[in-house]
Amino acid sequence: MSETTTSSSFLTQDAYDRLSAELEHLKGEGRSDIAKRIEAAREEGDLKENGGYHAAKEEQGKMEARIRQLESLLRDAVVGEAPKDNGIVDSGMVVTVEMFGDTETFLLGSREIAGDADIDVYSEQSPLGEAIMGKKVGEETSYDAPNGKTIEVKIVDAKPYAG
Repeated sequence: MSETTTSSSFLTQDAYDRLSAELEHLKGEGRSDIAKRIEAAREEGDLKENGGYHAAKEEQGKMEARIRQLESLLRDAVVGEAPKDNGIVDSGMVVTVEMFGDTETFLLGSREIAGDADIDVYSEQSPLGEAIMGKKVGEETSYDAPNGKTIEVKIVDAKPYAG
């Protein structure tokens, strides 16, 4: 999936379908429901001291932000099958690396691939993600941390995310 660019993220077809369904729900039923709640709260009178109205408006703002986020993500996504199980680090893989003498396991890609799974996620565009992309199990590489230090990394394992 090396065709991913800094403005795009890899998504499996399942993740793309799940996010598309969420977007359609928010744009349809979600917007309709929140509009009804705002209207009902408006009918209660004085808007300055109407907690229900303010809560509904805040929820509407969060929902609209999620809609914009999903539209952008889906528009720019590179959608494909899960990466091959060939030991080469790619988007959509669970990668185990050794740094500072410890091992760390995480998903490389968009956190949207993981859904509600309890796994750390690193972007392909992060310094670590860029350093390990395309490397094979057993290879060593390094990257410059934001503090300017060079971090040595060894690829211990790389398997497609089965989430």
